[in-house]
Amino acid sequence: MFSQTVEYALRAMVHLAEAAPAPRTNREISAATRVPLGYLAKVMQSLARAGLVVSQRGIGGGFGLTRPPQEITIYDVVQAVDPLKRITRCPLGLPAHSERLCTLHRRLDEAIAMVERSFRETSLADLTAKEGTFPGCDGPGVGTLTRFRPGC
Repeated sequence: MFSQTVEYALRAMVHLAEAAPAPRTNREISAATRVPLGYLAKVMQSLARAGLVVSQRGIGGGFGLTRPPQEITIYDVVQAVDPLKRITRCPLGLPAHSERLCTLHRRLDEAIAMVERSFRETSLADLTAKEGTFPGCDGPGVGTLTRFRPGC
């Protein structure tokens, strides 16, 4: 349902939230999150353009969050890299649906609205609150992001 870019952006942002306020280099983020370095660089550029991360050059530099983890939501991250698309008019362009969405597209938009609401209500701090968890991975032996288990 969500693109690989969204998954990678969320992994990177959770890692930065865990490391906050210390910056992390692309290589550190890539190693910790298993996001390919080349792909990560593009994701981080998108996050920087959206004002979610800042890049610091030089020794001790890297990427850091622009706000505390509790002030950045999943929605912010998703919108920065691959925005949720609400259905506001008939995708088929049917004149009969010009005033309001048909039942199918209204239901689909309602589902997108629920996801959007959930993402707006969940901060990076919420994702890092429980020790031993990582988005998309659960079960015994899974540590924090810095101890990400390959193949999870």
